[in-house]
Amino acid sequence: QVQLVESGGGLVQAGGSLRLSCAASGIIFSLSTAGWYRQVPGKQRELVATITSDGGTNYADSVEGRFTISRENALKQVYLQMNSLKPEDTAVYYCWSRWLSYNYWGQGTQVTVSS
Repeated sequence: QVQLVESGGGLVQAGGSLRLSCAASGIIFSLSTAGWYRQVPGKQRELVATITSDGGTNYADSVEGRFTISRENALKQVYLQMNSLKPEDTAVYYCWSRWLSYNYWGQGTQVTVSS
């Protein structure tokens, strides 16, 4: 059974930082593409950042230069370091992984940035 479990969300003031972590199980994580999406009520889930099995990264324009995605295959973890947070970054953040043509999602973690 594939599981993605996020941690690290919370409340932070604008300009602050948070680090999200996602632990994967049930897949060969080192062969998967992984990433983070976010969603606010009433809006579609949007891509934040992705990282391929060989470390290639992709970021949404809105987070480029502020967020950094990384992975530790030995620990089956993917991370999202979020700096210079803005109130508009407030959302539920979801861990995502794609392996053998299937998409897997975590349960989400709330990030709230106060102004």
